[in-house]
Amino acid sequence: MSLMIALAPPVPFRFDTPSEMLDLPTHWVAENWTAILLAASFGAVIFLLFEGLRWIALALARHFSKPPRGGAFTILRRVVQKTSHIFLAVAAVRLVITYTEPPHHVFATVHFVFTIAAVLQAARWLRAAIFGFMERQADPSLGGNEALANASGLIGALVNGALIVVALVVILDNLGVNVTGLIAGLGIGGIAIGLAAQGIFSDLFASLSIIFDRPFRVGETIDFGKGAAVVERIGLKSTRLRAVTGERLIVSNAQLLGKEIVSYAGITRRRFTFTIGLIYQTTPEQAASLPDIVRAVVEGEGAQFVRAGFTGFGPSSLDFEIQFDVLDSDMNAVQVKRHGVGIALFRRLQEVGLSLAYPTQTTFTADPEGRMIMPYPTGNGPAR
Repeated sequence: MSLMIALAPPVPFRFDTPSEMLDLPTHWVAENWTAILLAASFGAVIFLLFEGLRWIALALARHFSKPPRGGAFTILRRVVQKTSHIFLAVAAVRLVITYTEPPHHVFATVHFVFTIAAVLQAARWLRAAIFGFMERQADPSLGGNEALANASGLIGALVNGALIVVALVVILDNLGVNVTGLIAGLGIGGIAIGLAAQGIFSDLFASLSIIFDRPFRVGETIDFGKGAAVVERIGLKSTRLRAVTGERLIVSNAQLLGKEIVSYAGITRRRFTFTIGLIYQTTPEQAASLPDIVRAVVEGEGAQFVRAGFTGFGPSSLDFEIQFDVLDSDMNAVQVKRHGVGIALFRRLQEVGLSLAYPTQTTFTADPEGRMIMPYPTGNGPAR
């Protein structure tokens, strides 16, 4: 796969004798001085045009990066600021040099300088974009993550190292050097390092996933299969949580992301379900009035009534299911309101004469011949 990024195919150096190397540029200047001056004028105009575009882009980025806007424009401002004047000058020369019909050595030199300048400038742009994104993600005023701020040094070193290696490979490839063996060696070395530090890199990438994807943040309450816990700190290798029972839990990031996480952050509506049973002595009219009774009680306690109705004939009761919502994000306040609804409903059922059922059993006794023995039910009333 080619890594060529220059405007033209690479021009290899061809070293002639010293006298030829000195005579060719002299003759070229003497014979083409008019074209050289014209190209220099066009090059100066192109350079000024590049500088003007850079200034305009920087001014727009600064304007749009002010609060409440920002984000991509802040990163764009950093990228534009990293645009080198030397790169713009070299790019302008590279654009006009072909119109002067330069000798081989001059063109090869300009092409060589432009290749290096372009690769280094691309690396500067990419580095500025990555570091700008990292700083924005780690900014506490924007809800940034402490772990990313702590890891910025390590991530910066990895980014710098990777960019240097890529820039070196691209420069060598554009200069006509066969980099296939170098790329293969780097790939094998990377695989070896990755296998040797598999656990560390697994937790590191899991940490970066938590930082950028933000499934949870510091201070939020989550449940990952071992009970509810509050997130205290997100590190590079592990996350520290405080269980609601007081214990401190330290879980590796890779293990934490491998589980299903339930987050209780941002909950403003909680639904509760009560199941109650009325005795079989309840009349149909009394049973039919239960939803209206429940609605009045739930709304009287400041909750939101959802539904209430008959669900089935139980072994010892007529079963009803009641559902209501509590619109509050404070769990303590939610529990208080649920308690209030339950007590108020119990009190109201007693006031209207509806009795709650409990498991009961009736036993009948018979003699050896099968005749009922007292007590037994009669047609005129209950068992005697």
